[in-house]
Amino acid sequence: MKKIIACLLLGTLSQSVWALDPADQQRLIGIQQNWGHIQYEVPAEQRTAAFEKLAAQTSAFTQERPAVAEAWIWSGIVTSSWAGAQGGLGALGKAKAAKADLEKALALDPKALQGSAYTSLAALYDRVPGWPIGFGDSDKAEQLLKQALQLNPTGIDSLYFWGDHLYRQKRYGEAKEALQKALQAAPRPGRETADAGRRKEIDALLVDVNKKLN
Repeated sequence: MKKIIACLLLGTLSQSVWALDPADQQRLIGIQQNWGHIQYEVPAEQRTAAFEKLAAQTSAFTQERPAVAEAWIWSGIVTSSWAGAQGGLGALGKAKAAKADLEKALALDPKALQGSAYTSLAALYDRVPGWPIGFGDSDKAEQLLKQALQLNPTGIDSLYFWGDHLYRQKRYGEAKEALQKALQAAPRPGRETADAGRRKEIDALLVDVNKKLN
């Protein structure tokens, strides 16, 4: 199976983060920053082990704070990234576990982290193989992404994954518009590594989009 989620980064530091108690807040920020470091700075051959270690931390977070939607979101994101780093059909179990975490987050608070669970879940539906191998479903992905954009219409991640989805659907003009808008997203304090990495991904995808348009 192709790389499942090599670039899952969601969870903008929204008001819902700052509503957490200070200990949970710092724990979440640490996970976000570690994710950005692993995804964009750690060599590819070392990412699987690094994400496995981070996944243990996010799993512990959900066990200790089961009512915190943000913990479940980041457990889903990290597990998805771990699956993407591992690759192959053996990663499908991790993708399914990530899906369950994100669905749990939506059940607790769909607006947490500006709807990041919607975006993360949509990315899984877009990238995981469809039936009978996996649960991939482009129509479901589009539905979830539209819900995410209602909550976060100017976020770099919601717009990037929307643009990526449109590209996969061969809607190249719309994809270009979404990706250009993503590049205009406001920077996220404390997320400089992640923002820089995401912008490189957007630029690379725009190259592919423009090739299709020319």
